[in-house]
Amino acid sequence: MESLTTWVEGLLADNDIFTLQTLSYYGDGLTTTVQLVLLSLIIGLVLAVPLAIGRGSKHQWIKMPIFFYCYVFRGTPLLVQLYLIYYGVVFIEGIQDTWLWVLLEKPFVPALIAFTLNTAAYTTEIFRGAIKSTPKGEIEAARAYGMSWWLMMRRIVLPSAFRRALPAYGNEVIFMLHASAIASVVTIIDLTGAARFVYARFYAPFDAFLFVAAIYLCLTFGILYLFRYLEKRLLAHLGSTTQTRCRTKKEGKAAFAAAS
Repeated sequence: MESLTTWVEGLLADNDIFTLQTLSYYGDGLTTTVQLVLLSLIIGLVLAVPLAIGRGSKHQWIKMPIFFYCYVFRGTPLLVQLYLIYYGVVFIEGIQDTWLWVLLEKPFVPALIAFTLNTAAYTTEIFRGAIKSTPKGEIEAARAYGMSWWLMMRRIVLPSAFRRALPAYGNEVIFMLHASAIASVVTIIDLTGAARFVYARFYAPFDAFLFVAAIYLCLTFGILYLFRYLEKRLLAHLGSTTQTRCRTKKEGKAAFAAAS
């Protein structure tokens, strides 16, 4: 480890901006960004699944509150939501006298709440559309086997819907990664906050922000590769079906041409 540190110091000896201390700021910012995005996506996904099921309910008293929640959080900017939650917590009467204030006074938790509520709204609509597009034949087959509604949702509808929603959900993950750049406006030192610190210290906007842009780019390509891999594994049957249809179509054309 010491030899690696020495090698890095020698490599950066002639660089006034990117030193070990500066890179440590970016490293801390990267850790904060990954934690914020990952936690918000996990919690948002857990919330979105029951909300998506409730969104497709026939009962208005279940469907309408979820519709209103999704409409509000999808129809307003994430930055506004972050401001309202971060600054609005202070105005809740008696909140500073409870144990919740120990958590809410730190900017990370309000930002996590805002990001979670925002991504849960978008993910709810993604899964609602995937559930709604479930082939009727799969549902009829599950009913023919005597499955209950909950068993059918757990074994048939939700796994099938997850596979169909995977491409759209991958876009949502990338969107949340890019949207996390606004977390620095509430004093969180994420990647963008680290770039602002470097810019304020060295007055080098291009160096500071181009470097952080390269980090975001690498993270985006990593997410793209992960979801492409998942799509290839989980949607492999669709590729084989498409190839079979194309081959059958070509054989049919060849037979027709030979007959004529």
